[in-house]
This record gives sequence, C-alpha cells and structure tokens, in this order.
Amino acid sequence: MLKNLKLLMLGAALAVALPALAEAKTFYWVSHGGPADPVWTYFLQGANQWAEDTGNTVNTSFHSGDVPSQQEAVRSAIAAGADGIVTTSPDPGSMNEVVNEAHAAGIPVININTPDPTVNFDAYVGMDLVFTGKQWAQYLVDKGLVKAGDFVWMPVEVPGATYGVQEEEGIKSVFEPLGITWEVTDNTLDQAEVITRMSDYLTANRAKVKAIIGLGDLVTGSIKRVFDQVGVKPGEIPVVGWGNSLDTTQEVLTGYVNAAMWQDPHATSYVGLSLANMASSGIPAGFDVLVGNLYEKDGAQGVDDILSGK
Repeated sequence: MLKNLKLLMLGAALAVALPALAEAKTFYWVSHGGPADPVWTYFLQGANQWAEDTGNTVNTSFHSGDVPSQQEAVRSAIAAGADGIVTTSPDPGSMNEVVNEAHAAGIPVININTPDPTVNFDAYVGMDLVFTGKQWAQYLVDKGLVKAGDFVWMPVEVPGATYGVQEEEGIKSVFEPLGITWEVTDNTLDQAEVITRMSDYLTANRAKVKAIIGLGDLVTGSIKRVFDQVGVKPGEIPVVGWGNSLDTTQEVLTGYVNAAMWQDPHATSYVGLSLANMASSGIPAGFDVLVGNLYEKDGAQGVDDILSGK
C-alpha cells in the first residue's frame, strides 16, 4: 500500500512537472531544518531528484531553526528572480512578510512539511499536524496504553515551533477530557544533545512517564539510544511519534516504538517543487496535497525499504 501511494504521488508529480522540460527554470528550496537531522536528508533527496528529472535548477539551503536566516534566504531568492520558492514554516506567521514580498514580485511560494494557515502560501504539501497529534493520542488510548491520570512525556526539537504547537493541539483534544497530563520538553536540533537531554529527563522522571510521544523525527529517532542509555527495555514504555527515517523504522521493527507516522519526505519535496513549477507556468495550484500514514511493526519494513531505496 505504501509503495502504491508513493508511486501515485510521484506519478502525479511527474505530470505537473512536464512543463519544465520546455524551458529550464530556477527554484529555491528553503528549509528550517538542519543538515544533521537524518529526515531532512530525505527531503533534500526529493528536491535534488526533481531537479535531475526536470532539468531545472533547484538551489537548496538549511537554516537549523534560525528564522531570520530563513527569511533572508527567501528574500535572496526573490532578489535573484526565482521562478518559484518551496519553503517551510518554522514558527506560526513567521514567513508572512516574505511570502507577501514574493507574491508582489510575481513568485509563487509553496509550503511543505508544516502547515501555517496564517500565511498566504500558494499551496501546502504535507501532514495535517493537528490530526496527526490526535491520531497519536487516540492510538495510545485505544490500545489501552494510557488511561485517566497518566502522565505522557512529549519531547520536541524546537519549542514553540509550528509543528509542535499544532501536534499538541490535536493531542490535547484527546487527553484533556480524559484527565491525562503531559509535558513538552526542548531538545534542540543536534542529535548528540537530543540524546543527552532526553536521557537526563527520562532518568529523572522515569517513574511517572507512562508513555512518550515524539513530536519530531529527530527525537523519535533517538528513542533506542535513549532507552539503551537509561536502561529501559523495548516495549517497557509505549512510544508513538514520527517515522520518516531509518532510525525510526528500525525502532518500530525492534519494538522500541509502537507506531510511527510516515509522511514520505522525498515525495513531499518532489510534489512541492512540481506545484511551484506549475504555478510559475501560470496555472495556480489551487489545492493542498495532504499525506500521511500511521504504521506499526507489520508496515515498518515497507517504509524501511522506501527509505533504503529498495
């Protein structure tokens, strides 16, 4: 099913990418993520493959959560006369001004990975993150892994970032009526520091943590190393979260993570650039592309194969 979904998305992307074959264009792919985050290497691969497949130029940049740096990268793309821009939303509303500047210059801007309805993007490709948070919380409840009065730990890379805020909103809608409490903790975008902070927190709070929701790929992909360091056995503490890297697929396969959310970062970038290309040719995007699939152990190998290029 996952392979069929990926093929369907890529087939649709190729269809809208075809106009680029007529005349080479220049696009900018600007991310709030960091090059050390494994999942963003897959997003980058999608952008690079799109450039190779279409013959267009895609200039890429990472900004590691530095919002002013990301804003200036978009302004540089505008000044360079970009045909289109694909970018992310690091904080709610943070890209509003630069997106308006791009539109004033006649440049379409496609948002990927994290939706931000406060900004007038031309289209969005990625998850409905409020719904994603709701799915994680409901999974834990439906499986009997948490109950009223329990405490759930929710590590995130960047506190206050759009993705975590929206995910927590969905989680809250399930947990709050049931009297389940939680805490969101900051863990940065450096994996070594993530593992240190998460290990320290779990050591200090192990007795009260009944489940974990990883609000980002980097924190979810660090669970095995954290559990091994603290001495927690696979399955001892239920875990759900993101599953867009080989770290997390292996954690699901080996029982460290119960269920993970698959976005297909490679296809997300590919489709985002395809929509930007379509809009630059005078065909307004006019629609969003929502993706996502929660997988358990029986579906993890399929995701692992995709990420491994099999």
